[in-house]
Amino acid sequence: MRDVVVVDSVRTGLAKSFRGTFNLTRPDDMVAHCIDALLERNPTLDPVEVEDVIVGAASQTGEQGGNIARLAVIISQLPITTAGSTISRACSSGLNSIAFAANQIASGCSEVMIAGGVESISANQRQTPGKSDIHPTIREKSPDIFMAMGNTAEVVARRYSVSREYQDEFSLESQKRTAAAQQSGLFDDEIVPMKTRYAKVVNKETKETEIVDGICVGDECNRPETTLEGLASLKPVFEEDGTVTAGNASQLSDGASMTL
Repeated sequence: MRDVVVVDSVRTGLAKSFRGTFNLTRPDDMVAHCIDALLERNPTLDPVEVEDVIVGAASQTGEQGGNIARLAVIISQLPITTAGSTISRACSSGLNSIAFAANQIASGCSEVMIAGGVESISANQRQTPGKSDIHPTIREKSPDIFMAMGNTAEVVARRYSVSREYQDEFSLESQKRTAAAQQSGLFDDEIVPMKTRYAKVVNKETKETEIVDGICVGDECNRPETTLEGLASLKPVFEEDGTVTAGNASQLSDGASMTL
């Protein structure tokens, strides 16, 4: 087995789904943007050397369908000879693509690869909803296999006695750490700004929007002004008597990351 080296890794900022600067940006464009950033940051790399691009995407429909890895290759500055494969393993799709690429190199099957992940909740929701035809056996054996993360969080909270208070305290600490990391510039080197056009809400009551030019320069989803009192005031989202709220649940965001 050969040693595998992570040469460089970049990502877009994480934009708020539906209301953020990526709400009209195609996910394949985000992947291509990250690929091109890697090529620009590593000028000694001949793009022809990149044999394959592996992209993880949990939802592979609509704008994220059709083997988004290969589509991103064509959009990017990579040559047409670079292959592309897309992996779906739910929330770990991006990590799985990194592991796949590393194993390819370690086994001697490849020399240079680019791998990462993308997800656009905004793009997924723009598609015409399709009815999922679940296999009858799955309905019988594992009816909960398609549960949303918020619902599974409620299950975990009950099973392991994770109180609402602890979840809120943990979330507040996470907000503080994220804000501190942003202020100290810990994310600056990995984030590659991306110009966009997005739908900006100009009237909250009517939900009227206008298309404006923008640029995603960093993460948009965290709230540095968060307080414990504010978190405690939020109502549960997934179960009436639950503990998971918009303040302590996983965020809905759009973004991409690729690693050389």
